[in-house]
Amino acid sequence: MKTTRHAQTSTAPTRRTLLRASAATAAGGVLVAGASPVGAVTRTRAVPSARPATPAAALAALSTGNRRWRTLHQQHPHESSSVRRSLVSGQAPFALILGCIDSRVPPELVFDQGLGDLMTVRSAGEVLDEAVLGSIAYGVLELGIPLVVVLGHQACGAVAAAVHAEETGEHLPAHIQYVADQIKPAIVHSQHGDARVDATVSAQVRLVR
Repeated sequence: MKTTRHAQTSTAPTRRTLLRASAATAAGGVLVAGASPVGAVTRTRAVPSARPATPAAALAALSTGNRRWRTLHQQHPHESSSVRRSLVSGQAPFALILGCIDSRVPPELVFDQGLGDLMTVRSAGEVLDEAVLGSIAYGVLELGIPLVVVLGHQACGAVAAAVHAEETGEHLPAHIQYVADQIKPAIVHSQHGDARVDATVSAQVRLVR
């Protein structure tokens, strides 16, 4: 799985300091953007020495886990009773995953990680709002998570709905239209059909970062 990362040196905890990355395509229909969060970080608990402590180490752990998942060699780590007991007193996730709500791409399975390894924030099409940004800020600023990843996937229903609404002018029901409106700036008009949906997924990942 190829991924790339940009680091920043600004100390302001803005959206860009929380989500700054380069998009990359990974095998298995997953699109990943990794980010090195920066800013004033106050760690509220001790980080287990076995956990990745840097963005590079965290990204390597995710890449290795994703490779196991793609090749059907999952280990399902950190699920024992001793791990569960150790997590009662606190958590020290090494990566925060912003992903879609699609049931086919649960981050803990896609990256073959266990309890306490990942903090996950999920919204349709990785759409950002104040609650999502607040959740990410908590992970970065309060828990000191070293890596933020934006996780997209092929055949995304939220993106497909946004593309359909833009092409037909149809107003989607309830709050689904809000999701489509947020994805609309990422729609790739140079592609058509399924290719447009998948290209827009990639563009949305880049836009969110």
